Amino acid sequence: MAETKENETSLFSPYNTGKFNLSHRMVLAPLTRCRALNGIPTAAMVEYYIQRSTAGGLIITEGTLISPTAIGFPNVPGIYLDEQVEAWKKIVDAVHAKGSFIFCQLWHVGRASHYDYQPDGAAPISSTGKVISDEYQILMPDGTSTTYSKPRPLEISEIPTVVEHYRQAAVNAIRAGFDGVEIHGAFGYIIDQFLKDGINDRMDEYGGSIENRCRFMMQVVQAVVSAIGIDRVGFKMSPSTFHNDAIDSDPLKLGLGIIDRLNKLQSQLGSKLAFLQLQTEYGSENEQVQFLRTWRRAFHGTFMCTGGFTRELGMQAVGDGDADLVSYGRLFLSNPDLVLRFKLNAPLNKYDRETFYTSDPVIGYTDYPFLSQLTDGKEEPFSHP
Repeated sequence: MAETKENETSLFSPYNTGKFNLSHRMVLAPLTRCRALNGIPTAAMVEYYIQRSTAGGLIITEGTLISPTAIGFPNVPGIYLDEQVEAWKKIVDAVHAKGSFIFCQLWHVGRASHYDYQPDGAAPISSTGKVISDEYQILMPDGTSTTYSKPRPLEISEIPTVVEHYRQAAVNAIRAGFDGVEIHGAFGYIIDQFLKDGINDRMDEYGGSIENRCRFMMQVVQAVVSAIGIDRVGFKMSPSTFHNDAIDSDPLKLGLGIIDRLNKLQSQLGSKLAFLQLQTEYGSENEQVQFLRTWRRAFHGTFMCTGGFTRELGMQAVGDGDADLVSYGRLFLSNPDLVLRFKLNAPLNKYDRETFYTSDPVIGYTDYPFLSQLTDGKEEPFSHP
């Protein structure tokens, strides 16, 4: 792909989404890293997020638990206890000092859990009683992997409690100083478990039609929006991805159903969400790219994409108008100065999958070298235009 010409939109063009004036369009994607010991953010996490902060950049945190039942990974952070809120403040303050904006991703794994993670060894909660297939394995606290536990479907009377957990988590995030939150509605976690008909087998008002399957999602979104304001809220969806058996019979229609409801909420409130993030595949002219473009045209607001993007694909997506923002995960994990490296088209560090989900506070976490460490500090730092 040829380099972007002057005045053409690129990853390095500024962008405004609501109250947030971004200096570039590269976002740190949510990445589970398992470094929050006992659910409390640590000093190592402060360093990790500082390293990936840029003036006018946007960071979305790793999935952050909204309640004790939300957990399905070892050593992931929460945002439901005062102690967690206080620990997050240190991270948020440090990121803000670097000039970055930071959103907290609100996460509940639903059935993607195990009895050993749940309070009193209870069954994980979900839209369904169907267990995730043996094709997928859950990482346990001792580092081993095993099959997922059988969940139990939430009673209708229990759903408002889960919605309230999302609302309170959003309030807590603002208390911690976050600029906003992203509601995780993707990857086969609890909201996705209601959205997709390959999982949701309910016969009540939360199952069956797209309207019913979107009901829980919209109750969560409306509760969070009412609590902290729509311009501080992002939503992540993945209608066409299959992680954790999260399959839908008509992903295009489901995605349009989600977007239609978010558009109506924006119209009703006279203001827009901070962004809609789509997990997808991009690059060749495949079905997912066609879905992406349909959803992009349908959504009335900032559209962010993620899912294995390279520098070239990110430049293409933004330049062609397929995305306003592109979030990067694994490449940002191993290249804390990814924005600078992309700007200079410099070589990248390779990531080490073996250290993605360990609890070591340094190895595979904060020890990936900066370009300046490899070039004697001769490169120019990226600054706000």
